[in-house]
Amino acid sequence: MFTLFVDADSLAQRLRKIILNRAVKENIETFFIADRSLPDVMEKIEEHTASLRAPMRNTLDKSDLRRIRSSISMLIVPTGENSADDKIVSMVTHGDVVISHDVGLCERAIAKGAIAIDDRGAVYTSENIRERVSERDYMKAFREMGINDLKQKGLKEKDYQNFSNSLDKILTGKNKTA
Repeated sequence: MFTLFVDADSLAQRLRKIILNRAVKENIETFFIADRSLPDVMEKIEEHTASLRAPMRNTLDKSDLRRIRSSISMLIVPTGENSADDKIVSMVTHGDVVISHDVGLCERAIAKGAIAIDDRGAVYTSENIRERVSERDYMKAFREMGINDLKQKGLKEKDYQNFSNSLDKILTGKNKTA
Protein backbone atom coordinates (compact mmCIF):
# COMPACT_ATOMS: atom_id res chain seq x y z
CA MET A 1 0.00 0.00 0.00
CA PHE A 2 1.03 3.62 -0.36
CA THR A 3 0.37 6.88 1.42
CA LEU A 4 -0.33 10.34 0.02
CA PHE A 5 1.59 13.22 1.59
CA VAL A 6 0.38 16.72 0.80
CA ASP A 7 2.55 19.79 1.38
CA ALA A 8 -0.57 21.80 2.11
CA ASP A 9 0.86 25.16 3.25
CA SER A 10 0.53 26.86 -0.11
CA LEU A 11 -1.64 24.42 -2.05
CA ALA A 12 -4.74 25.97 -3.61
CA GLN A 13 -8.00 25.03 -1.90
CA ARG A 14 -9.41 23.72 -5.16
CA LEU A 15 -6.47 21.30 -5.47
CA ARG A 16 -6.98 20.20 -1.86
CA LYS A 17 -10.60 19.47 -2.73
CA ILE A 18 -9.53 17.25 -5.65
CA ILE A 19 -7.15 15.34 -3.35
CA LEU A 20 -9.70 15.08 -0.53
CA ASN A 21 -12.42 13.75 -2.80
CA ARG A 22 -10.12 11.09 -4.23
CA ALA A 23 -8.80 10.11 -0.78
CA VAL A 24 -12.35 9.67 0.52
CA LYS A 25 -13.56 7.80 -2.57
CA GLU A 26 -10.75 5.24 -2.34
CA ASN A 27 -10.09 5.47 1.41
CA ILE A 28 -6.43 6.31 0.77
CA GLU A 29 -4.24 7.07 3.77
CA THR A 30 -3.49 10.76 3.29
CA PHE A 31 -1.58 13.28 5.37
CA PHE A 32 -2.04 17.02 4.88
CA ILE A 33 0.93 18.75 6.48
CA ALA A 34 0.90 22.50 7.18
CA ASP A 35 1.83 25.03 9.86
CA ARG A 36 -1.86 25.72 10.55
CA SER A 37 -5.13 23.86 10.59
CA LEU A 38 -6.95 23.98 7.25
CA PRO A 39 -10.74 24.25 7.73
CA ASP A 40 -11.62 22.46 4.47
CA VAL A 41 -9.41 19.51 5.38
CA MET A 42 -10.75 19.30 8.93
CA GLU A 43 -14.34 19.43 7.66
CA LYS A 44 -13.72 16.62 5.16
CA ILE A 45 -12.07 14.48 7.86
CA GLU A 46 -15.17 14.88 10.04
CA GLU A 47 -17.53 14.11 7.14
CA HIS A 48 -15.52 11.04 6.11
CA THR A 49 -15.38 9.72 9.67
CA ALA A 50 -19.15 10.18 10.06
CA SER A 51 -19.82 8.34 6.78
CA LEU A 52 -17.61 5.43 7.84
CA ARG A 53 -19.31 5.18 11.23
CA ALA A 54 -22.91 5.54 10.02
CA PRO A 55 -23.46 1.94 8.85
CA MET A 56 -22.09 0.63 12.15
CA ARG A 57 -24.04 2.85 14.56
CA ASN A 58 -26.55 0.14 15.48
CA THR A 59 -24.07 -2.74 15.65
CA LEU A 60 -21.08 -1.40 17.60
CA ASP A 61 -20.81 0.10 21.05
CA LYS A 62 -19.55 3.68 21.37
CA SER A 63 -15.95 2.80 22.18
CA ASP A 64 -15.66 0.57 19.09
CA LEU A 65 -17.41 3.15 16.97
CA ARG A 66 -14.90 5.83 18.03
CA ARG A 67 -12.06 3.67 16.68
CA ILE A 68 -13.43 4.05 13.16
CA ARG A 69 -11.72 7.09 11.67
CA SER A 70 -11.06 8.73 8.38
CA SER A 71 -7.96 7.70 6.47
CA ILE A 72 -7.19 11.42 6.14
CA SER A 73 -5.12 13.26 8.74
CA MET A 74 -4.14 16.89 9.26
CA LEU A 75 -0.66 17.27 10.77
CA ILE A 76 0.26 20.70 12.07
CA VAL A 77 3.96 21.45 12.25
CA PRO A 78 5.73 24.41 13.87
CA THR A 79 5.99 27.53 11.73
CA GLY A 80 9.37 27.76 10.09
CA GLU A 81 11.27 27.25 6.89
CA ASN A 82 11.02 23.65 5.68
CA SER A 83 9.17 22.40 8.77
CA ALA A 84 6.41 20.80 6.68
CA ASP A 85 8.98 19.52 4.18
CA ASP A 86 11.10 17.97 6.91
CA LYS A 87 8.05 16.26 8.43
CA ILE A 88 7.05 14.80 5.07
CA VAL A 89 10.57 13.55 4.35
CA SER A 90 10.74 11.93 7.79
CA MET A 91 7.52 10.00 7.11
CA VAL A 92 7.66 9.17 3.39
CA THR A 93 8.75 5.71 2.24
CA HIS A 94 9.34 3.94 -1.05
CA GLY A 95 6.22 3.92 -3.22
CA ASP A 96 4.45 6.82 -1.50
CA VAL A 97 3.14 9.86 -3.38
CA VAL A 98 4.11 13.43 -2.44
CA ILE A 99 2.16 16.45 -3.68
CA SER A 100 4.06 19.73 -3.48
CA HIS A 101 4.94 22.88 -5.38
CA ASP A 102 8.39 22.77 -3.75
CA VAL A 103 10.92 21.20 -6.12
CA GLY A 104 13.40 20.72 -3.27
CA LEU A 105 10.89 18.66 -1.32
CA CYS A 106 10.06 16.66 -4.44
CA GLU A 107 13.75 15.90 -4.92
CA ARG A 108 14.14 14.76 -1.30
CA ALA A 109 11.03 12.56 -1.50
CA ILE A 110 12.16 10.97 -4.75
CA ALA A 111 15.51 10.15 -3.13
CA LYS A 112 13.50 8.02 -0.68
CA GLY A 113 11.70 6.22 -3.50
CA ALA A 114 8.49 8.29 -3.67
CA ILE A 115 6.73 9.73 -6.69
CA ALA A 116 6.16 13.48 -6.65
CA ILE A 117 3.56 15.61 -8.38
CA ASP A 118 3.40 19.39 -8.40
CA ASP A 119 0.38 21.68 -8.31
CA ARG A 120 0.27 21.91 -12.10
CA GLY A 121 0.28 18.17 -12.66
CA ALA A 122 3.93 17.64 -13.51
CA VAL A 123 5.01 14.21 -12.29
CA TYR A 124 8.58 13.99 -11.03
CA THR A 125 10.62 10.81 -10.88
CA SER A 126 14.28 9.98 -10.41
CA GLU A 127 14.62 10.28 -14.20
CA ASN A 128 13.43 13.89 -14.52
CA ILE A 129 13.85 15.67 -11.17
CA ARG A 130 17.44 16.79 -11.78
CA GLU A 131 16.34 18.77 -14.84
CA ARG A 132 13.66 20.57 -12.83
CA VAL A 133 16.09 21.31 -9.98
CA SER A 134 18.55 22.74 -12.52
CA GLU A 135 15.82 24.97 -13.97
CA ARG A 136 14.95 26.21 -10.48
CA ASP A 137 18.59 26.96 -9.67
CA TYR A 138 19.09 28.70 -13.02
CA MET A 139 16.07 30.95 -12.49
CA LYS A 140 17.13 31.66 -8.90
CA ALA A 141 20.55 32.82 -10.11
CA PHE A 142 18.91 35.17 -12.61
CA ARG A 143 16.62 36.61 -9.94
CA GLU A 144 19.56 37.18 -7.61
CA MET A 145 21.33 39.11 -10.40
CA GLY A 146 18.19 41.16 -10.97
CA ILE A 147 17.84 39.87 -14.52
CA ASN A 148 14.58 37.99 -14.15
CA ASP A 149 11.93 38.95 -11.65
CA LEU A 150 9.07 36.94 -13.10
CA LYS A 151 6.52 35.63 -10.66
CA GLN A 152 4.84 32.31 -11.28
CA LYS A 153 1.47 32.77 -12.90
CA GLY A 154 -1.68 31.79 -11.03
CA LEU A 155 -3.34 28.48 -11.69
CA LYS A 156 -5.59 28.29 -14.73
CA GLU A 157 -8.39 25.84 -15.49
CA LYS A 158 -5.96 23.80 -17.60
CA ASP A 159 -3.61 23.47 -14.59
CA TYR A 160 -6.40 22.08 -12.40
CA GLN A 161 -7.31 19.59 -15.12
CA ASN A 162 -3.67 18.58 -15.62
CA PHE A 163 -3.27 18.06 -11.89
CA SER A 164 -6.43 15.99 -11.64
CA ASN A 165 -5.43 13.86 -14.64
CA SER A 166 -1.91 13.28 -13.31
CA LEU A 167 -3.19 12.36 -9.85
CA ASP A 168 -5.71 10.00 -11.40
CA LYS A 169 -3.04 8.32 -13.53
CA ILE A 170 -0.70 7.85 -10.55
CA LEU A 171 -3.40 6.54 -8.21
CA THR A 172 -4.89 4.25 -10.84
CA GLY A 173 -1.44 2.76 -11.40
CA LYS A 174 -0.88 2.41 -7.67
CA ASN A 175 -4.23 0.68 -7.15
CA LYS A 176 -3.53 -1.80 -9.94
CA THR A 177 -0.31 -2.90 -8.23
CA ALA A 178 -1.85 -3.03 -4.74
